[in-house]
Amino acid sequence: QQLAMADMKAVFPLWKLNTREMVGMLENTRIEAMIVCVNEKFLGKEMLGRKVDRSFLADLPDNVDPCGEHGEFHTFVYNAPYFKAPIAIRKGEIVHKQYQQAANDKDK
Repeated sequence: QQLAMADMKAVFPLWKLNTREMVGMLENTRIEAMIVCVNEKFLGKEMLGRKVDRSFLADLPDNVDPCGEHGEFHTFVYNAPYFKAPIAIRKGEIVHKQYQQAANDKDK
C-alpha cells in the first residue's frame, strides 16, 4: 500500500527460487542486492550492507539458507536489468529490534 501511494511497485525477483540455483542466477544476471536485515541467531551484524554475491554466499554458515528462506536475513534489490535506473542507497545506522512470533490457531 505504501509503495502504491508513491506510484511504485514491489518486485521480489528472488522469492521462491530454488536456493541452489541462486549462485548461477547471480552470475548470469545483473541483479544487485544487499543484506538489509539479519537474524542474529544466524548471522552477525557485519553481514549488513553486504552485496549478495559469491563472496557473501561463501561466507554463509552451513545452517543458513543461501536465500534466507528461513528468516536468517532479508535483502533489498537496488539494481536489475528491468529497473529504469539503479536505486540510490545510503547506508545508515544499525537498528536492533526484537519481534515476537505471531500467534496462530494452535496457540489459542
